[in-house]
This record gives sequence, C-alpha cells and structure tokens, in this order.
Amino acid sequence: MATEPYRQTASEVLARINSGDLTVEQYAQSLLARIKARDAVVKAWAYLDPARVIEEAKRLDQVPIDERGPLHGVAIAVKDVIYTKDMPTQFNSPAYEGHGPTVDAASIMILRQAGALIFGKTTTTEFAATTQGPITTNPHDSSRTPGGSSSGSGAAVGDFQAPIGLGTQTGGSTIRPGSFNGIYAFKPTWNSISREGQKIYSLILDTLGLYTRSVDDLELLADVFKLEDDMAPDRDFKVMGSKFAVCKTMVWPQVGPGTAAAMEKAAELLRAHGAEVDEIGFPEDLNDLPRWHSTVLNSDGRVAFLPDYCASKGKISKQLIDQVENRGRISRAAQLEAFDKIATARPVVDEMVGKYAAVLVPSVPDEAPEGIDSTGSAAFNGIWTALHNPVINIPGFHGGNNMPIGISLVAPRYYDRHLLAVGRRVGEIFEQEGGWKPKN
Repeated sequence: MATEPYRQTASEVLARINSGDLTVEQYAQSLLARIKARDAVVKAWAYLDPARVIEEAKRLDQVPIDERGPLHGVAIAVKDVIYTKDMPTQFNSPAYEGHGPTVDAASIMILRQAGALIFGKTTTTEFAATTQGPITTNPHDSSRTPGGSSSGSGAAVGDFQAPIGLGTQTGGSTIRPGSFNGIYAFKPTWNSISREGQKIYSLILDTLGLYTRSVDDLELLADVFKLEDDMAPDRDFKVMGSKFAVCKTMVWPQVGPGTAAAMEKAAELLRAHGAEVDEIGFPEDLNDLPRWHSTVLNSDGRVAFLPDYCASKGKISKQLIDQVENRGRISRAAQLEAFDKIATARPVVDEMVGKYAAVLVPSVPDEAPEGIDSTGSAAFNGIWTALHNPVINIPGFHGGNNMPIGISLVAPRYYDRHLLAVGRRVGEIFEQEGGWKPKN
C-alpha cells in the first residue's frame, strides 16, 4: 500500500512530484485532509486558508519543469512571528489581531523563489517571548505541551501536518519543541540565515530554526539558505572510529530521569557502533553562562517591546511589561558583563567542542510536562543560543510516559554542514535503536 503523501518527508515528496507521480495539488489535498482530521486536537495553526493553499498548489503545478525550484511544491509551516505578505502575522498578541504586513520576510522570499508552498502560519507564544503556552497540544499526548515558543511549527511537523516548519530561537524555542514532538530541530550558527522581516526579541540571540522529520530535509534547506562551511563536510561520515563527547553542562542538576537515561543510552549506542565517547565539562569560570544569557535576553526585551508597551500596554502580557519596566533591576554594568563574558566564552567553547565530531548535550530536562499553560523549561538551550553554536536535536529516545526525548549535538560556530553530516549518521542509530516509536 502506497504511503499517504502527508506522511512523507519533503525529500520523498519532491521525488514523487519531480517524477510526475504526484501533483502539488494532490499533495496539498492530502495535507489538508490530515489537518482536518487532527486540527481539533493539535490546534497547530494560527492561520490557514485551504482555498488559498489549493489555488497556490494549482499555480505551482503550471510551472514548467525546467523552471521549477529545489523545493518545488514542498509545504512549509511558518511561525507567526515571520512576515508573510499574503497572510496575517499576529504574533499571538491582541495588540496585533488582524495585522497583515505587505512584505515577506527574507526567509519567506528565499523559500518562495525555491518553489516552496507557504502553507500557513503556526501558533507561537506572544511575540515568541513568553512562557505562556498557546492553545496547541502535543501531537503524541494532547494533555501535554508541544513546547514553545515555536509551538505550532513543532507540533505540525510532529503530527505529519507539514514536512517542514520554520521556528525561531532566542532561548530554547526551536530545540525544546523538537525534543517534545519527536522530530529533528536545527538551530544554525547565529546570523547564518537572515532574520529580516521577523519580530525581533534580541538581535544578539535571535536565530531562525528549522523543523523536519529527516536530515535529508535539513540538507535541502541548508542548500536553499546557502549554509556553507569553510571546508566541505565529509558526506560519508562514519560513526565507527570517530570521537564524540558527552557534556552534561552546568545545568545538569535540573535534569530529569528521562533525559538522564537518554544521555546514557546515547553514549552507549555510539560506543557500540565503534565510536570513542569522552565526558567533558565547561571551565568553572563559564558556569555563569545561563545567568549571562538571561541578562542579555531580559535587557534586550526592554528595547524590543518598548514600542508595544507605549502603544498597547493594556494588550500585552505582564511578562513583557515586566521586561520593559526592568522589574528584575538589571543594571547596565550587569548587561556589559554579560555581553563581554559571553563573547570571551565563544572561542573557548569552540575549541572545546571542536576536538570532537560532535558533542552530545541535553535538549530538555525531560519529556514534555503535562498541561499546556507553560511551554516547559529551556534551561539546557540558552547556553548554546548565547554561544551561537549550531545545534541539532536528534529524536529517538523516550521518557517514563513513552513521550519523545531528543538529544542535541553541538559543533563549533559555522560548522553547520559538518554537524548535519554527523547528525545524519547519528540520527540513523538513535532512531532505529533509541527505543521511541511514535504512535500516530
């Protein structure tokens, strides 16, 4: 029996569309049917117009074969903080209800030129900046959060409602939902992909994030976004004979039993496949990295949300108001210390992780917590966001309630393609032998 198009990865769908076995319209209809069947439970979409989707799919089917782009017809779910000229961008904020920019974000311009089908807008926490969850649920257990702030994009990809999702990360907003939803999540090196045309929280932290169900699809996106290392990665990377390291990080006291077991099993699997796995830690003088990240985040929030505070204070959340009013009493001296200490730490950490094919670190404290009021803890993510390192969440493990848990791999800055090459082989092992199997 042929696999339903909605269940296929972007790479698989592209092969079918390019061979003439599947039209973009047929593909779009398959995804829309999946969404219709699941939307009442998952609630991943902030805006979706099926008629517009079909109209665009039909237009793409009329594009001559020799004029088609590398993502021709592939559906993209877009986080609702990224501008789209033909759809609302409302930031999950009452202050922007019905807001419709007349321009595309840079990332959307690039994807459209590549032939992608921009499917709809997915849910987010307010301005991608709060911990109050939207209405979206985890596709593997609707009583649990899908994570945030890229809640809808992570849930949509995890529930086979789209093969690719765009997210953003300022703290842990890409990697955490990747782990909670059992999918691949990639946060490239900071500033590798233009953030022009998305709501800015922190210029020094914000990074576009990518969701897929395969590393092949991440490679497709890396090609489209022109992610390049100085040295071409080893496309035939082998785990056997390679060196990895485990880094529990200074946040390890916050770990739960599910992630602790997943980290141990991940290391065991790599050793079983012939890799050497060391254990490393941060230098003691970098133990304040989580605090420095928090200082930068909250200080930048004072600036980012001041316009909304001035124009619509009564319509934005208390968490944002507190940042603008500096309720945490963060001094300028503390701000400078955080900027400077993080900058000093970056080359030190690059050298530390650069000794290995990749370094394994926790993606989350544990499996997705119950309830959707909170999006869960980003404690293990902020470090790497501040340091600007590329990070990929690899699915394959599970917690005590058989909910997915991922493990992250990190590499030095601008080793994005290297990390994807390593992630491909590690992902094959973790997915096949990690123990978690999705129910849907």
